[in-house]
Amino acid sequence: MINSETNRLGLTKKDYQGSPSTLCTGCGHDQITNHIINALYQLHVHPYQVVKTSGIGCSSKTPAYFLSRSFGINFIHGRMAPLATGSVLVNPSLIHIGISGDGDTASIGLGGFIHLVRRNVPMVYIVANNGVYGLTKGQFSATSDIGSQLKTGEINPFETVDICALALEVGGTFVARSFSGDLKQMVTLLKAALKHKGTAVIDVISPCVTFNNHDGSTKSFSYMKEHDIRLHELGFIPADEPVVVDYPEGATEHIVFADGSRLVLEKIDSLNHDVHDRLGAIKLIHEGRKKGHVITGLFYIGETRPDLVEVMGLRDGMNLRDLTEAHLRGADEDFEKVLSQFS
Repeated sequence: MINSETNRLGLTKKDYQGSPSTLCTGCGHDQITNHIINALYQLHVHPYQVVKTSGIGCSSKTPAYFLSRSFGINFIHGRMAPLATGSVLVNPSLIHIGISGDGDTASIGLGGFIHLVRRNVPMVYIVANNGVYGLTKGQFSATSDIGSQLKTGEINPFETVDICALALEVGGTFVARSFSGDLKQMVTLLKAALKHKGTAVIDVISPCVTFNNHDGSTKSFSYMKEHDIRLHELGFIPADEPVVVDYPEGATEHIVFADGSRLVLEKIDSLNHDVHDRLGAIKLIHEGRKKGHVITGLFYIGETRPDLVEVMGLRDGMNLRDLTEAHLRGADEDFEKVLSQFS
């Protein structure tokens, strides 16, 4: 039965929750959890359809806090990307959501992340980016901005690893950045990412209230509120809802997904960016960083590249999980032919 407190599946938001959070009160990661719950609830996605994957770190604890009825796999540090790739290939019919951190992705897991993106693995890859190693007492991470400061006064002398710029450089087909405190933008981007055919990378600035929420940090709540430059206003229209747009005529763009869902972008004049221009997106990110801006929104989307499942010929065939010994074991005569070559 559908009412105002349930979605089309008859589920409430409580059905999308998980265990109580053990993260610090006010942690940006808990905001990300709430945004994921809202997006899945609004898209009428059943928890049984979802696989959650993560690595190690504060960020990687968050899958425990949403979708308690979904499949969940907590991998070893920095290895979520290659192992999640295997999970996707085994059963691509499920929806795969990976939650990682700036350490798990941009340091120990950097190689795996690059290859997941360049292979266009069909999954949503969320980076909860706080610029510090919060689980090991707040050291600088690879995404800490050069010149940023720790609570101890230490200054970061190293250049940052920009996750979005890196994803674009290696062929990412959906690359976005958001702020954990921006509910409207985050939920819209998540819904679009869930409908994308390929890897959808969302780098989320998620302040660490314990170690990196102070003056001198470029990943704090106050810094984001002062320096967040929105690239566009976003709206998402599911396939089964009428297309009604109240944006100014001539200032909008519709991105249509395979199922008919639409992402509607209202461009901001001061940042009139083409989301289909990969090089322009990279330039925009670098120029923004030079000015001290944190530009948020959808940088790039490309819908024509085949994803890894299609490249491997698994989209229309049998899932790897369904293969039996009869499928995998060759005929006896073929085995004898192989052995005869060594006799």
